[in-house]
Amino acid sequence: MNGAAEHPIIAVLDYGIGNLRSAQKALERVGADARLTDDRGLIRAADAVVLPGVGAFGACMAALDRSGLAGAAVEAAGSGRPFLGICVGMQLLYEGSEESPGTAGLGVLPGTLALLPDTVKRPQMQWNRLEIRRPSALFAPVDDPVWVYFVHSYAAPAADEVVVATCDYGGPVAAAVERGTLWATQFHPEKSGGAGLEILAGFVAAAGAAGVAEGAPVAADGEVG
Repeated sequence: MNGAAEHPIIAVLDYGIGNLRSAQKALERVGADARLTDDRGLIRAADAVVLPGVGAFGACMAALDRSGLAGAAVEAAGSGRPFLGICVGMQLLYEGSEESPGTAGLGVLPGTLALLPDTVKRPQMQWNRLEIRRPSALFAPVDDPVWVYFVHSYAAPAADEVVVATCDYGGPVAAAVERGTLWATQFHPEKSGGAGLEILAGFVAAAGAAGVAEGAPVAADGEVG
């Protein structure tokens, strides 16, 4: 773990899909030492871990399996360190998705993602207002109303107890979940302007606190110091 709270080391899982670097750059902008990596040692030693994702559930899950990082993602999500799933990275935490029948997700969270209702345009590709259901460390830095950017056609069960925020799109849609120090967003904080950066800054602060608690530095090559 990194002992420097002001620049916590955050491992952004590099499993070969597009647009991973945008999450890394946004985390760097709010003070993280964010490293796009497939190094298991670095992933285990980092103060926090981020699982981004864009595209289809099945294609992303296949890429995660090919990279050998599926197990590392599950381990990190259950490690007690701050963990953040973004967009399809949130979806992969579930058991599966109607988008890719027969493809198992990581199973960190229970349930299956379902197609957005026929009454709305799919995908939801727009800014939408969050309805924050209960206090969450993820949204502590931002003031209501919170507008964020979505691009998706499938969504997690909105009634699940881990859901801390929804948006209205043909009914309530799961927008963010929280379980301990595991957070995930269906929206893209890195594409959500100032509010998105504040949300990421809160995650970086949680990573910094975790780093101070653990105390051992990580070298530039990923070795534990």
